Amino acid sequence: MSETLVDAMSILQWLAALFIFVVGAALLAAIVIFVIDVTQTQSTVRRNFPVIGRFRYLFEHLGEFFRQYFFAMDREEMPFNRAQRSWVYRASKGVDNTVAFGSTLNLSPPGTKIFVNCPYPVLETDTAATQPMTIGPYARKPYDAPSIFNVSGMSYGALSKPAVLALSKGSKLAGNWMNTGEGGLSPWHLEGGADIVFQIGTAKYGVRDETGNLDDRKLRELGETEQVRMIELKLSQGAKPGKGGILPGKKVTAEIAAIRGIPVGEDSISPNRHPEIDSAADLLDLIHRVRDISGLPTGFKSVIGAYGWLDELFEEIHRRGLESAPDFITVDSGDGGTGAAPMSLIDNVGLPIRESLPLVIDRLVEFGLRERIRVIASGKLINPSDAAWALCVGADFVNNARGFMLALGCIQALQCNKNTCPTGITTHDKRLQRGLVPADKAGRVKRYSNTMRKEIETIAHSCGVAEPRKLRRYHCRIVQENGLSVPLDQLYPEARPGSRIAAANQ
Repeated sequence: MSETLVDAMSILQWLAALFIFVVGAALLAAIVIFVIDVTQTQSTVRRNFPVIGRFRYLFEHLGEFFRQYFFAMDREEMPFNRAQRSWVYRASKGVDNTVAFGSTLNLSPPGTKIFVNCPYPVLETDTAATQPMTIGPYARKPYDAPSIFNVSGMSYGALSKPAVLALSKGSKLAGNWMNTGEGGLSPWHLEGGADIVFQIGTAKYGVRDETGNLDDRKLRELGETEQVRMIELKLSQGAKPGKGGILPGKKVTAEIAAIRGIPVGEDSISPNRHPEIDSAADLLDLIHRVRDISGLPTGFKSVIGAYGWLDELFEEIHRRGLESAPDFITVDSGDGGTGAAPMSLIDNVGLPIRESLPLVIDRLVEFGLRERIRVIASGKLINPSDAAWALCVGADFVNNARGFMLALGCIQALQCNKNTCPTGITTHDKRLQRGLVPADKAGRVKRYSNTMRKEIETIAHSCGVAEPRKLRRYHCRIVQENGLSVPLDQLYPEARPGSRIAAANQ
């Protein structure tokens, strides 16, 4: 018998043995799992259908990924449908963003936005560039904010290092600001060179002392950091009003723990409010303290639910004087996003921005504070039409978080809270982060931001105004239950300027 034939038979025998071993091991494992499933009492499905019942969990998990590609229509998904995501992807990649044959958007459902085009739109030669807007005239270092569209709060911890770095670099290239979120200021925020809005959450990460209270020394150092341009006190956010930030312990690395001043590997759970703020007077006191020590424009972020407190706040401002007012208010939508939150809060608490933004704008007008306090709209405004709507209502700026995540390559896998994000954006797993190259994704951030501004301007020009901040409520109509549309200024009649000042001064 030849040596070659002997070798071939040996290989076959080895493969046969390996096959028998694998089959035997699989059979043994199945028997063990069968016994475990039959005897356990926690899961009815596994007890009644041992082994096979476990595939339910696999299919349920895979469904999150396959649903958006094979089963959902272009305009069906939540929180963002395929058409919305595709627009962001194309804008960020700089590819052709035109469509053919007609819109796939059904204009009949109630709530649909329709902008009112002018018979004589603004010529491209007559358009005006959106000018920088000053925020914080009473601060020692007012901020001339250059961009109408900016990055909303996302913390280092919720986001990965390469994601933060890409957002900062891209924001620098695009000329928009970047909000740190409540996790403190990291080296990666600064390395990219962007203008920074530092967010002070309820846990005071980055500016807290050993006991968790606000540290004046750290606040002063923050004000001396050149790239930090404003400070935002987070009262609440749309995804979880009444609940503080949540960062699972598996995402609290040594570096993140050092920045936040908390133990490594332990869940980071922020208080559900600032302990020192329990009234309008307390809020203004803290704003004054932060602005006075840092020298930076200071405002607050809140999702709106109850709104009587706004009247109390604006009345207190009039008693103290205009310089006491917050320099800006960020109005967050009740359907905003987050890395982790209880479903009961995500689904059912807080007004959506379509209701809360007009409410805040009108009260500012009635109290004569509209020119003093800038308004930033935040919450699911990822496409030009959404942002243009907010400007029609009266916002000065639009912030967005998830749109910029999509620009980084997010596929809406819904893994943000599990440290298993397949695109490396919300995970600290080095293997998964490897796919996110900051130098490449910074360009996508820049193109998305620039395209948003350009197409918002295109809507404004079609409506007959030279730049987006000249949009008014009558430029946008909303479809009603009967299928007909009515202008925003009928749904939300313009408030009477200063109508509540006299009452506030009594």
